[in-house]
Amino acid sequence: MNWVTHWAPARTSFAAVCLLLVAVSILPAQRLNPIQWTLTVEPDKAPPGSTIQAKLKGTLEPGWHIYSPTTPPGPTRTTIKLVESPAIGAAKLYQSAPVRKFDQNFNSDTETYDKEVTFILQAELAANAAAGPLEVTAQMKYQMCDDRQCLPPRTKTAAATITIDPAAAKTAAPVIPAGFTEAVVRTAVAAPGAPPAQKQDLAVFLLVAFGFGLAAIFTPCVFPMIPITMSFFLKKDTGKRSDSLIQAGVFCLGIIVLFTGLGAVTTAVLGPFGVVQLGSNPWVNGFITLIFLAFSLSLLGAFEITLPSGLLTKLNSASDRGGFAGTLLMGLTFSLTSFACVGPFVGSLLAASVQGDKLQPLLGMMAFSSGLASPFFFLALFPSYLNQMPRSGGWLARVKTVMGFILLAFTLKYLSNIDLVLQWNFLTRDRFLAAWVVLFALPGLYLLGFLALPGIKKDEPLGLGRTLTGAAFLIFALSLLPGMFGGRLGDLDAFVPVATEGAAAPAGEGRAVWMKNQYAEAVARAKAENKLIFVNFTGYACTNCHWMKSNMFPRPEIQAALKDYILLELYTDGTDDASRVNQELQERKFSTVAIPFYAIIDGNETVVASFPGLTRKPEEFRAFLAQRPNTPAS
Repeated sequence: MNWVTHWAPARTSFAAVCLLLVAVSILPAQRLNPIQWTLTVEPDKAPPGSTIQAKLKGTLEPGWHIYSPTTPPGPTRTTIKLVESPAIGAAKLYQSAPVRKFDQNFNSDTETYDKEVTFILQAELAANAAAGPLEVTAQMKYQMCDDRQCLPPRTKTAAATITIDPAAAKTAAPVIPAGFTEAVVRTAVAAPGAPPAQKQDLAVFLLVAFGFGLAAIFTPCVFPMIPITMSFFLKKDTGKRSDSLIQAGVFCLGIIVLFTGLGAVTTAVLGPFGVVQLGSNPWVNGFITLIFLAFSLSLLGAFEITLPSGLLTKLNSASDRGGFAGTLLMGLTFSLTSFACVGPFVGSLLAASVQGDKLQPLLGMMAFSSGLASPFFFLALFPSYLNQMPRSGGWLARVKTVMGFILLAFTLKYLSNIDLVLQWNFLTRDRFLAAWVVLFALPGLYLLGFLALPGIKKDEPLGLGRTLTGAAFLIFALSLLPGMFGGRLGDLDAFVPVATEGAAAPAGEGRAVWMKNQYAEAVARAKAENKLIFVNFTGYACTNCHWMKSNMFPRPEIQAALKDYILLELYTDGTDDASRVNQELQERKFSTVAIPFYAIIDGNETVVASFPGLTRKPEEFRAFLAQRPNTPAS
């Protein structure tokens, strides 16, 4: 009892303190109401079926502001509507021009009103509206902020009364004052099909990665090891078929683990945004160029790339101990031993994945290693096919030489990225294509016997396979020649430097003129000419951007749609200040830094519509370009 007696006053005091604190915390929130709303309706007397105009005026305390109905995403937009009534139809909302500036509360540009703001609601009275007084009520939802704080969004109402008099004279609809425009919200709208296209791009990449893994089987470092490796786990332990399959599966797992680990390391080192953005980084492209150059010269016989023999010996000794661990280690040893020939495939995939999704290096290496390992598991299922495989011979040396030339051509691609980003303008489109013509013609001449390199004996007969493969290389090399003289190369345009003067377009007087990195100037021009701006967020080393410039923009129907716009290119992957500013603008306004990215904005910098990524459907892109401020974006 004593404990209860002593606790009761304390409990009561504690409760009182809690109530007091709650009351103190609530009072300021209730007291803070920095805006007062009033509603007036014109005319004050009107017949049924006539148009009325309700003016909603908000008076704000000094230092506070509210956000316009069309402000960019971030704060709560002001929404205003008339409370539903059978006597009043749907109302249109008109707003005066807001002030657009950077808002530190939301770390982005916003549209605001301070001191005083007026909105206009225009609606028609129903033809059967009953005579007598009618209360018109406006409902507002809004958010208020000052330079240090923001209040939670709140909802208020304001009301006014008019008289419905059938005998009153029906006058013309009240005129909307100058400076007011209809408040139509424009949001960044992705064209239908864009996300599936990105998924398709990933699916194609993974399919290519798997194909690279299969192709790597026919390299000089891998192919001769197939019979040796197969005999290892086909005869292991009891020799039962089930044991062989399990051992083959574990061996394949070792291959997949090593190469997938490379993808994981790449993702971890670059980070989620680094994987996307470093594809155009000059240092990254320089490192890739040096690696590819070393691999290509090694394949062409200049020197040999080998891993330390001590490491391979230790791994090989560990794999001989037996069991699943030994087989797993053998898979790792096989992967390391084959890396001298497999490295170019791995390097190409990792380099390509740098411009993709943050998980693309990991998924790409998983697909590649699965392709490399799958023949071993297949041969374990059907060992009789092992005897039907072609024997090692001179053809492997020829594959090695041809790979050297191909890899040398890919080396130029990453060297070109450096040239484009740093804007040296040394490796121009003409020079790049001239080098590719030579580098793809050389393996053709080599296979046809006109170029003396290891792998083909002087008097060796020219077989059908060599003839057709050599002819294919020469045909491909010759097909590049039109690109040196202004011709388009289709999908290949994504991998070669673009034509000069921005987006590719047919030569002639009607050629589109693009502004480059001149956002402020484009906005000023849009205001002066009352035009919309087509903004192309692009990159110097962006392959999808190159494809769109060379294959989508020059199409007649797209050129016709673009002629009504002010055309603006904003490069985001350069090393200059303009690229940094453009990237910050894109991230702030559209919450993305991915390229290509296209947007339509007006002279007030209001976004009409946006379109992310590449599309190969002209009608889809044409529909996006048809968006106008008086056409709801969809």
